[in-house]
Amino acid sequence: MVHREGNIFAAEEMKKEAVFDYYIYNGKRYRTTQTDGFDKINSPCIYETIRIIDGVPLFLEAHLERLKQSAQLLGKQIVKNEEEITSEILALLQMNRCNNINVKLLCGNLDKEQQDFLVYVIESFYPNASIYKSGIYAVLCNLERENPNAKVMDFEWKSKVKALLKETGAFEALLVNRENCITEGSRSNVFFVQGKKIYTAPAQDVLLGVTRTMILNLCRQLHIEFVEKMVPVQEIPKMDGAFMTGTSVNVLPISKIDGQPLPSVANSIIHQVATEYEKLMWDYVKDRKKHHFSFASCI
Repeated sequence: MVHREGNIFAAEEMKKEAVFDYYIYNGKRYRTTQTDGFDKINSPCIYETIRIIDGVPLFLEAHLERLKQSAQLLGKQIVKNEEEITSEILALLQMNRCNNINVKLLCGNLDKEQQDFLVYVIESFYPNASIYKSGIYAVLCNLERENPNAKVMDFEWKSKVKALLKETGAFEALLVNRENCITEGSRSNVFFVQGKKIYTAPAQDVLLGVTRTMILNLCRQLHIEFVEKMVPVQEIPKMDGAFMTGTSVNVLPISKIDGQPLPSVANSIIHQVATEYEKLMWDYVKDRKKHHFSFASCI
């Protein structure tokens, strides 16, 4: 368990994250001005961020499975079941009257019989069309995740990255390991294109993003060869393009890494992957709206 000062810091940061009128803590509704739930959260603590489109939690099943896997990687198990979590997400949307936003699921005190579970709306940024057309600037950052596959809350680590992005004006920080290879982004998975192949770090070395999984499945369907291999920093100039993927950004071209420009925006493979992913995303939303989801009753 982290020390008391660490707990206070995490609680304060989580309070800042929660927006709109209400959040749900252990199945009950609270105003965001009431901080009871956040004050009680202790390590170990895992989380998941889900994008909501037209009232539909995007790729919900995959997100809930990853939340469960994060707990298992820490030798724990989430007490709340998937039906309860889904009901709370939909109730949260109803009580806050929002249909297009990001929602965070947070499970704390994992090592106790009485776990704490929060569901709340967070500030969301979705890049506009001009950003996709120009690509983004990424900066290299010598950091590694302690347990890459588990989505564990670490606000002190997050604050270091935030400071670096502010200092450099970069959109994303690409993490570089001790072997001087790029593993992933601070809030994304990263892919490189060279010729007809797509490269991304091996599964065991990164956070297994839901969007990453969807992209790799699409590559199989489109017969695009992908290789799970980390790209050394010195090989960036040899790449024909790069892109990041994530809950809010979908497939976003990277036009420059540190001082190295990349022709990612014009790359036909990146364009194909981005187009097919967007189609997959909207097909999922249409299907769930037609057959599955409706607003839950207020909690």
